[in-house]
Amino acid sequence: MERYQPRTTLTRRALLRAGGAGALGLGALAGCGIPPARRTGGESASQDRSETERTLAFSNWTEYIDLGEDNKSRPTLDEFRRQTGIKVAYTEDINDNVEFFGKVSKQLAAGQDIGRDLICVTDWMAGRMIGLGWTQRLDAARMPHAFANLAPGFRSPDWDPGRVHSYPWTGIPAVIAYNRKATGGRTVDSVSQLLDDPRLKGRVGLLSEMRDTVGLTLLDMGKRPEDVTADDYAAAIARLQKAVDSKQIRRFTGNDYTGDLNKGDIAACVAWAGDLVQLQADNPDIQYAIPDAGYMLSSDNLLVPQNARHKQNAERLIDFYYQPKVAARLAAAINYVSPVAGLREELAKIDKGLADNSLIIPSDAMVAKAHSFRSLSAAEDQVFEAKFSELTGA
Repeated sequence: MERYQPRTTLTRRALLRAGGAGALGLGALAGCGIPPARRTGGESASQDRSETERTLAFSNWTEYIDLGEDNKSRPTLDEFRRQTGIKVAYTEDINDNVEFFGKVSKQLAAGQDIGRDLICVTDWMAGRMIGLGWTQRLDAARMPHAFANLAPGFRSPDWDPGRVHSYPWTGIPAVIAYNRKATGGRTVDSVSQLLDDPRLKGRVGLLSEMRDTVGLTLLDMGKRPEDVTADDYAAAIARLQKAVDSKQIRRFTGNDYTGDLNKGDIAACVAWAGDLVQLQADNPDIQYAIPDAGYMLSSDNLLVPQNARHKQNAERLIDFYYQPKVAARLAAAINYVSPVAGLREELAKIDKGLADNSLIIPSDAMVAKAHSFRSLSAAEDQVFEAKFSELTGA
């Protein structure tokens, strides 16, 4: 059996996924002169060279794919090449959604090929690029595994109804985590505890990702992030501000909360599920809770840029990763929620503990509690992020 390398402490989350870039990132989006309307119908004006060129350029985040024992090879990509004859030029050059957008936006706006056939960006950025007409429609007939095996909870986000332009690479739950030793054995399972429990004062961490922190706060207030209004948002910010002013909150963080949580300097926090799987493997005091009010679920998504030259090759790669055996190998390596239905049996062959972990394969009860932040217009996004940046001091 192939041995899967554990992830290092530098995870895909270590490189802050903006929304958390705050007002500066939004200025880059709002002020770059990009037209807010579609330029095209999302179809490629270039000729697809997949029949004659057996290659594919794939840009992804760091530490977001399986590694071989040599810490260099990528076994699933090697298997794809053996099966299809298509060589993948795989680059870990996405460090931040806004930064990546800045790299490619001028070329995409001009209808030019950006030298990438497949990219992976977070849901809100995927929605932005689809809305601008900068991605190609995917051909479901060429992706039978993806079409059949996409888990129901991922099938129709409001920014890409019916998954016409995108397929998820992973799901990213934001839940509550706590260090049982630091809490004196007490369970922490609600945002109300994080914000109000005096026994946690000064030892609470919240994420610098607006949609996760505010989304969980909205849920705790009985509001749906899917339907958030400006008034709802203002009320959630006011509630968080009260906890900041009282010094209940230690700090807002990206992935760097993990070290403090592991040591107990942070007793409880909002956390990303993929980090917790790894932390729990090393520290049994690390626990997590799904609030009764629900949790936030976002996704990172595969898209084919406008004018990419190897669209059919890209579609074949997407389809390859929607085979349960391949999806299980990816999930075992990166520990995030798999969007592929039916992989439990294959994952159990690799690691039964991972197959039984609801942070990787959510139970039906957990799926029922998942919520997503609704898509925001560019103007709303700028206002919401500015208020959140003021709250966090970003």
